Amino acid sequence: MWFWWFMFFSDLLIPALMAGSGRMMYRHPPKSINGLVGYRTARSMKNPDTWKFAQDYCGRLWWKIGWRMAVPSVLIHLPLYGRSEDLVGVVGGILCMVQYAVLIGCIFPTERALKRNFTEDGERKV
Repeated sequence: MWFWWFMFFSDLLIPALMAGSGRMMYRHPPKSINGLVGYRTARSMKNPDTWKFAQDYCGRLWWKIGWRMAVPSVLIHLPLYGRSEDLVGVVGGILCMVQYAVLIGCIFPTERALKRNFTEDGERKV
């Protein structure tokens, strides 16, 4: 049983971090462009305007997706209660990989939104 609980909380870690980090990113974004904290890509770090837009957009996306990923994560784990550790480990590992893919996949809509709203030089499109 302890392994089920361990995997249950481990698989809720990514959605919780996405929701929490997303909320912080759009409510209290990093004030200055830096290489350590925040949504950091070449396009988002062009100027303060692109930086703020990227933090807001990605933060809201992570907030929504984080909460939406938590529900299926719980529902996937519930039927596994009392099953073998091997089965719980395999399903938990697959779930974790899917969550990572979703986390990384958030780069694409954020970059698309930046490209739609800003020129290559980082100036807002009219």
